[in-house]
This record gives sequence, C-alpha cells and structure tokens, in this order.
Amino acid sequence: MISELPEIKIVRHVNAKCLRLRVEPHAIRLTVPTFCTSKQIQTFLAQSQDWLEKTWQQQSAMQSSHEEQQINDLIFFNQKKYLVSIRQQQKNYVFNHLQQQLILNENLGSAALKEAVFSYAKKFLPYYLHEVSQEIALPYRACAIRRPKTRWGSCTSQHDIMLHAGLVLMPLNIVRYVCIHELAHTRHFNHSAEFWNEVQKHDPDYLMHRKTLKSFQLPRWWYI
Repeated sequence: MISELPEIKIVRHVNAKCLRLRVEPHAIRLTVPTFCTSKQIQTFLAQSQDWLEKTWQQQSAMQSSHEEQQINDLIFFNQKKYLVSIRQQQKNYVFNHLQQQLILNENLGSAALKEAVFSYAKKFLPYYLHEVSQEIALPYRACAIRRPKTRWGSCTSQHDIMLHAGLVLMPLNIVRYVCIHELAHTRHFNHSAEFWNEVQKHDPDYLMHRKTLKSFQLPRWWYI
C-alpha cells in the first residue's frame, strides 16, 4: 500500500503496450495493458513508490501556486487574459469580453468558474478548429466540446471531432497540435506511420507538443 497518496485509478487499455503512471491533481492514473495481472500491477506500483511520492509532492506545490494565479486572472489559449472577480449576482457567471473580465457568483465558487470556462470553450474552440482545418486543408464534419476524463480530443470515422473544454486553458501551440492530430485522423483513421507523417507535415514540433500535453495538468478547481 502506497502511503500519503491519493487514490490510484487503474485503467486497462487495449492499445497500451506498457504500464504508465500519470499524476493528476486529485488522483494518480495507471494505464495498463489488458494482459497485465494484479501481481504485476502491485509490483510495478511498489517499485514506483518513491517516484510517486516525490512527484505528488512537487505537483501539489506547483498546483497550489498555479491555482492562486488562476483565481486572480484567467489566461485562455487565444492570448486573452480575463480578470476574475467574485460578487453577489443572480447569474452563475458573467463575461465582459470588452473589458476582459469574468464575474463569478460568490455562492458557487469553482462550480461557476468551471461553467464559465466550459462556455468559453464552446464559443471559441470550434472557431479555432475551423481555422486550422482551413489552413491545412483537412475538412471535418462537426465539432463538439465536452469534458471527458481521459482524452483531449477524438475523431470518429464520420469525421466528427470532439475537443476537451480544458484545452482553452493551454498554450496555443498545444491546442493547435491537438486540432491537427484530430484533423489528421480524417485522412488516416489510425496511428500509423502515415498518420504521424501527416501530423508532422503541419506541426514539425509535434513530438515536443505531444510530450507537453501528456504532462499538462488542469488547475485543481477543475476537478472539484
């Protein structure tokens, strides 16, 4: 049993080739191949205990600092910086796009903040995906903004694309990579060499962006 750590969520995935740990704000996620036994999982966790405890402490410290900054201002992917304030009001949140202010209902706290960010994502992410689609000449059918637990984006065989609402809190180059990744699936519905060549053609630094995305953590209030 690993002490002083949050719940470890074990997810079996058919495409996983090895065991992979990911430290999240309120949990630790372990992705394992379907053929792994319980004994192999426990052995892997025991061997990773020191790393987990150190990484969790570092993540908690960084997240606390990041959260303090986020409550004062909110910087979105499109370089827009909104001053966040809390007041008594009937609406859950109010955006003043002209003055770049976001006013939250003082009785709702993080719930109002998440709702506001989700609204911002639904308004601006589809437009950005359309811009990237036009730029790289890879059309799609429709775009949906959601809040899944494990994916930043997806593309169906009918070329319907889903983007995670939390992308609006990421740097623009990371959001662009996710858009390119999903748009490339409209041409190659797999992760073959041809698919990654397509991604690289439109994002030469995709490996760096992919690595950054894997380690990116949304602010702590997103998970409350």
